[in-house]
Amino acid sequence: MADHSVEKGREGDEVRPGPARLYALLAGAFLAGLGVFGFFFDAGFATGKDLAADDIYGIIVVNGWRNVLYLVTGLLALGFAARRPRPTAAALGGFYLVLGIWGLIETDHDIGSILQVLPLTNSDNVFHLVLGGLGAIAALVDGPLPKPKKRERKAERPKRRKRSKKPTEDEGTTKPAKKAERPKRPAEKKRLEVGRSADVADDSA
Repeated sequence: MADHSVEKGREGDEVRPGPARLYALLAGAFLAGLGVFGFFFDAGFATGKDLAADDIYGIIVVNGWRNVLYLVTGLLALGFAARRPRPTAAALGGFYLVLGIWGLIETDHDIGSILQVLPLTNSDNVFHLVLGGLGAIAALVDGPLPKPKKRERKAERPKRRKRSKKPTEDEGTTKPAKKAERPKRPAEKKRLEVGRSADVADDSA
């Protein structure tokens, strides 16, 4: 299904962004800001047994890996929000839904981690599930793209008449055709010759 980036008014003017674009812009800005803000609390990239994290005002825990994750996904959402809002909302929402469900499986007694890289608590899982659910809803609610306006055809220019070629000297100075001469009748010639020969024969006799 096509994504609906901007809703149109009656006169075709842009009224407001669709839910998918709105979600992608807001969620992208929030995640990018959260990724930058998280480095002021914990910027460590330790893994495994040395994995450590710090909380942001007791709400969610962060470390260097989670800060990078939030920053990258936020910037990607902002980058594709205008061109592909619906796929962006669906992809971002689906990613954080999977992350939230995976976190619920890995969290025990409000402590857990994914691949011993991303520290998690129950509040983190709830945050990821809410973020992912909103993205899925925005992608489903979003309507199809408006049909592009047809461009008005430009008025066709009148075709220019082709100029007739000037007659050449040979064509312009054609000689008048000669009158056809009447063919002489051969029968009359023979009669005249026969008559003359008969007169000559009489004279000789």
